[in-house]
Amino acid sequence: MIRRGGVLAIALFCGLAALLLPLGATSWLAQPVALTGWLLALVGGGVVFSRPLGTTIAATLLVAGCFLGAVALYAVMGAGAKGAEAGGLWLALLGLGLLVWRMLDRVSVVVTMRPGLLGAISAPLLLGIWLLYLWEMVVVGFAVPAVLLPPPSAIGHAIMVNLPTLGIDFVQTFIRAVIPGFIMGSAAGFLVGVLVDRVPFLQRGLLPVGNLVSALPIIGVAPIMVMWFGFDWQSKAAVVVIMTFFPMLVNTIAGLNALGRIERDLMTTYAASYLQTLLAARLPAALPFVFNALKVNATLALIGAIVAEFFGTPIMGMGFRISTEVGRMNIPTVWATIAVAALAGSLSYGLIALIERWLTFWHPSFRKTS
Repeated sequence: MIRRGGVLAIALFCGLAALLLPLGATSWLAQPVALTGWLLALVGGGVVFSRPLGTTIAATLLVAGCFLGAVALYAVMGAGAKGAEAGGLWLALLGLGLLVWRMLDRVSVVVTMRPGLLGAISAPLLLGIWLLYLWEMVVVGFAVPAVLLPPPSAIGHAIMVNLPTLGIDFVQTFIRAVIPGFIMGSAAGFLVGVLVDRVPFLQRGLLPVGNLVSALPIIGVAPIMVMWFGFDWQSKAAVVVIMTFFPMLVNTIAGLNALGRIERDLMTTYAASYLQTLLAARLPAALPFVFNALKVNATLALIGAIVAEFFGTPIMGMGFRISTEVGRMNIPTVWATIAVAALAGSLSYGLIALIERWLTFWHPSFRKTS
């Protein structure tokens, strides 16, 4: 296993060696930009390598060094360093990747020392930015056709140009179909789970039926729902209900049975009724399971609604936009729609996780460790 100092040493070696290799650039500005920016990045990494610096200062310098190196290499590529002949560019990018690796390691240490919302999102945010940057460099540097894979810059431009259209599609798919279907499917699964827990013979009868419904292929169910409920949002919400019902049902039953024997005996000692035991002990113990189902359903609901729109919808919606723009070979707009859907799903998941943390702060997974 490579030690942390070894990662920095290899990164510095790659950066210095890259200056001796050809860039394949057509502009005389390429070499000075590479020399200035990359050496600044190397200086940042080298300073961090010294032990007397604190963790926070080291992480800050590494972030600055990675930023300077990224800007320099992007400028070099923009000046004409592209293709397989630009060996110096790709070796420098490798060194920058190793520097980013070290930077993320330092940032994660700082996050552990200073917990909070900003600390929790800093490391994933930096990693996401790096992956987007790497995507941009590889796609543009090797001139990958936009039909196969557009760069993030083209996707961002497509989002800005088509923002009103994407907003209408978002309302049609997410607000009018995903949210109602998610609420109805999750609520139905939860209520049926409580009923199954109360009436044991239903567990032997309903669970196999629920398992059968969950195994139905969405490709086959979606056209039927469109025929039953029409082309508007109702049919998409029905598909979402089918997809979200069974995960909530299974998790609710498992959560209601998660209460320990000591807690059950305590409620029996208090002569608590079934309803009192359910509200005071069993439902709180089931909350982690319920929230797990909600987080799973947050992603399943969006997938179900988008796929259902492939089989019939008004001239709006994320699924409609994807299918029509693919037919027009307008791939950046397709990726723009996918990016909006991914962002909506991620924010939904994060909101549910935040509510879970507020309501189940007592759970061992959220306790602070020394």
